[in-house]
Amino acid sequence: MSDLLLHPEHAREPMQASFSDEANPLGLDGVEFVEYATSKPQALGHVLEMMGFRPVARHRSREVLLYRQGSLNIVVNAHPVSGEDAPAPDEAPVISAIALRVRDARAAWRYVLERGGWEVPAHPEPMELNIPAIHGVGGSRIYFVDRYREFSIYDVDFIPIPSVDPAPPAVAGIHFFGIVQYIGLARSYDWIEFYSELFGTETIPDAQRFGIMPSGKLLRAPALAPANSFMLQLVEPELDALEESREHLQRIGLGVPDVLAAVRALRARGVEFVETEAAHTERRGAITKTYLGSVVFELVHSGGAAAQEAA
Repeated sequence: MSDLLLHPEHAREPMQASFSDEANPLGLDGVEFVEYATSKPQALGHVLEMMGFRPVARHRSREVLLYRQGSLNIVVNAHPVSGEDAPAPDEAPVISAIALRVRDARAAWRYVLERGGWEVPAHPEPMELNIPAIHGVGGSRIYFVDRYREFSIYDVDFIPIPSVDPAPPAVAGIHFFGIVQYIGLARSYDWIEFYSELFGTETIPDAQRFGIMPSGKLLRAPALAPANSFMLQLVEPELDALEESREHLQRIGLGVPDVLAAVRALRARGVEFVETEAAHTERRGAITKTYLGSVVFELVHSGGAAAQEAA
C-alpha cells in the first residue's frame, strides 16, 4: 500500500505548499488503515466480522485482505515473510503497521527522516505502489499516504471482491478513535518526544481522560480536518510485569456515540466484553475480551473521530 507510484511524476497532483502549519507539520489528516500481520487470516477475519468489518478487496499479488466498515480500514496481511522476521505458524496476530493520511507523502517522509526517523526500504513488486514508511515501535511500520480521496491506494493494489458492498456501514457509529502502545519502563518521555518531534502530537493533561482504561499518557495528533484527529495512548508496564514489557502496538480504540448501544449491537453479533470490577461496560467505555491471544478492541464514548466527552 502507498500513494507513490513507481513513476510518480505521471501520477501525482502538483505539490502543494505543504508545511506552513507549525502545529501540523506533516499535514496529517487521520489514519488510512491499521494492519495486522497473522498466519491465521481466517481466524482473524472471523473476529473482525463479529466486530462489524467486511472483507471488501484482495491484494493483486500478495496474501492480503482489506476489511472495512464505515471510514475504518483494516488490512490483514498473511503474506509469507522470509528470514528472521517471518511469523511462526502459531504466532498470535500483531498490529504491524499504521498508515497516516498526509498532505504530501514524499515530503512528509523526508521531513521525518530529517528529524531522526528510520527509513523502511521499499520492495514493491511490478505494478505495485511504493508506500514510503519509517520504523515504528516493536518492528512495526508507519506509512504515509496522500491518495485517500477520489483515487485511493486500494484502486491500484487491490481487486474488489465481487458482489460485496465496497462501503459497508459502520455498526453503531463505530469510527477510529486511537491506538494503544505498550512501552518500556520509564520510556514515556522518549516516546512523547518521538511523536511530538516527528508528527506534531500534543500531550493531553493527565486530568483529561477517555474510556475505562485511563492509564499512561495520552497524545493527540493534529489533523487538517479536526474530526480526523486521533489519540495515541502510551502505557508503561506495572513493576510486577516487567518481563512482559515488550514494546508494541497493543490495541485499537474505537469511538462510538453511545457505548451501551454499541455494546448491545456487538454482543448480538457474538462479541464478548470484559466485565470485572476493574474493567466493565459503562457509558464512557468498554473493552472486548482478548481473541486469538492478542486481538482486543476498546470502545470509547466519542461523538466524532475525536472524543467529545472526557471520562
